[in-house]
Amino acid sequence: MEKKIFILAFLTLTFGASSQEFSLFEAQTHAIENAEDIKRAELDLESAEKQVVETRAIGLPQIQSEMNFQNFLNIPVQVVDGSFIGQPGTLVSFRAGTDYNANAGITMNQLIFDGSYIIGLKVSRFYTEFVSTSIKRSQQQVLFDVTRAYEMALISERNKSFIDTLVKITEDLKEKQTQLFEVGLIPQEEIDQTNYSLLTAKTNQTAADLAYKNALTMLKMTMAYPIDKEIILTDELDNLLQEQLTDLSGNIESNLQLELLQKQKVLSEYDLKNIKMKNLPRLSGFFNHQYNAYRNEFTFFDTNEEWFSQTVWGINLTIPIFSSGDRWAKTQKAKIAIKQDEYAIQQLERSLQAREIQIQNNLTSARQNLELQGENIKLARKIYDNSLVKAEIGKENSILVTQKYNQLIAAQTQYVNAMMDVFNAKLELDQLYNKINRK
Repeated sequence: MEKKIFILAFLTLTFGASSQEFSLFEAQTHAIENAEDIKRAELDLESAEKQVVETRAIGLPQIQSEMNFQNFLNIPVQVVDGSFIGQPGTLVSFRAGTDYNANAGITMNQLIFDGSYIIGLKVSRFYTEFVSTSIKRSQQQVLFDVTRAYEMALISERNKSFIDTLVKITEDLKEKQTQLFEVGLIPQEEIDQTNYSLLTAKTNQTAADLAYKNALTMLKMTMAYPIDKEIILTDELDNLLQEQLTDLSGNIESNLQLELLQKQKVLSEYDLKNIKMKNLPRLSGFFNHQYNAYRNEFTFFDTNEEWFSQTVWGINLTIPIFSSGDRWAKTQKAKIAIKQDEYAIQQLERSLQAREIQIQNNLTSARQNLELQGENIKLARKIYDNSLVKAEIGKENSILVTQKYNQLIAAQTQYVNAMMDVFNAKLELDQLYNKINRK
């Protein structure tokens, strides 16, 4: 007995652990934490932050060490005028130098002023804000996909449950009609027609079951959840539907696509400033200290041999004077880019305004249609149930029952489509207003 209890407990833990329950909030949270798109976007932000460090380092001291060794297989020949040694009018050649030369030193460079560096540092910092907005957009898209998939799965589950009920009712009807047929109260044709209705119902049941499984697979994919693991949805469809009809407020100024375009315009303005800064002088300083050694034999590690030190510092000043129109052309191109960004923003604002009106109209129409289809399916169900009662006692033939069954299926299909329209329209409106939040 104890062994059986142990096996039962083991099976419960094994198979129970293979499925997990998720509310919409939990599904959204799982997606935010695991979606590859968001992880890639976060790596972009990390890279942008490293770019800030890289850019800042350009203006900080740069120190490097350098060592050189030379072995002259042929010592260089020097040529001087003969007058140098009392032989005017002739050229005198001689070899000067040693077989081995070596030097080691350290150099420090420091940027003192560069307008491009100042702008570059500002751009690198602002770019992190741009990437942060891009991450928000990726998160918004993930929330959009998960929310829609979750709602679709709930609708498919509701539709599957509805079809399962109809199959059960039709099976009960067949059983009762079979009893009536056996006592001779209804003809064989009635039984055949009911069988036909049952086969149709089971066909619809198979399709509804497949749609539900596909909806769950799509949800798991958007959640970045293992496809081979089971998942259970805990939120109620009616509650989610009611939430969609509460808050319709928002403003297109919050739209993330518009925010990204506005920040792109700022980047273009920085580019123009950078080009203008290149017209200013560039000032930098350097310091170098090194040791040189000259040998006819390889004795560089002999402590008795001398190394000659050399120290120098200086300042470099670069003043742009004439670029043959290069900087002027780049300046004009940068101004054109800003103008293009302005036009793009204007076009997007107009597009968002039109889209806002369309979505609001679609949502209003979808809500009205949902109310009508809700009443319609209640009426169709009432008609079908009455028809079943009559058929059970042999007062209505199965052909009329089948017709009313098809009428009920059509009403259910229209109701499901109406729910999907409401969910989709509200979700699109939330995306437009950047209001897709974890609920």
